[in-house]
Amino acid sequence: MWSGPRNLSTAMMYSFAARGDTRVVDEPFYAAYLAQTGVDHPLRSDVLNAQPTHPETITKTLISPVSEPVFYQKHMTHHMLPDWSMDWIDQIQNVFLIRHPARVIASYARKREQPTLDDIGFAQQVRILEKVKDPIVVDSSDIRANPSEMLQKLCVAIGVPWTENMLRWPSGGHADDGVWASHWYGAVHRSTGFDGPEGPLPDLDDQFEKLAEQAMPFFEHMSVLKITLDADPGPPAA
Repeated sequence: MWSGPRNLSTAMMYSFAARGDTRVVDEPFYAAYLAQTGVDHPLRSDVLNAQPTHPETITKTLISPVSEPVFYQKHMTHHMLPDWSMDWIDQIQNVFLIRHPARVIASYARKREQPTLDDIGFAQQVRILEKVKDPIVVDSSDIRANPSEMLQKLCVAIGVPWTENMLRWPSGGHADDGVWASHWYGAVHRSTGFDGPEGPLPDLDDQFEKLAEQAMPFFEHMSVLKITLDADPGPPAA
């Protein structure tokens, strides 16, 4: 699952973890990204001490067999630097989780000041998507509008059985959360399922409005490929 930050990505990881047949891994390239770029993120030292920092070492763990039927990998697109090999993605099923830039920026700015286009991952997401032969795209707003329908459609698209277990998870986080969870995952730790439909787009100040305008062409490029909600979805599946 390729996502930018503040994109429902952790809730989606919890959803798959709740299936009962799935191993999850949380942002495995985070430390490698920090080590190579020198970017100052919250809990930087903790992240660097918790994960491998060589991309090739990490890649081997992502394409090695696991005992569970499903292996869910939560990846941040901005963690994948342009000079790193991505040949390995041909061996996995690639899904792209998108969200309107205004929502991403408003949420990100509450956790880390002065986000840039590189921070929010839209350009990197398109770069990765264009390496994939048949990309699957889902919009986080559609998932929140009707999680049962959208998750069932996603399961069909990736070829795994649907289970209602994906709609609920225990509060308090997951054992496989990254060490950065204490800074970034507060809201999802308090949750036991997906929040309801999103409201109107947030108002942004001039600086962030310009950033949203920069990100929109990338979002729109991916949005035309997304799995869509039924026009009349009816009641949630039993």
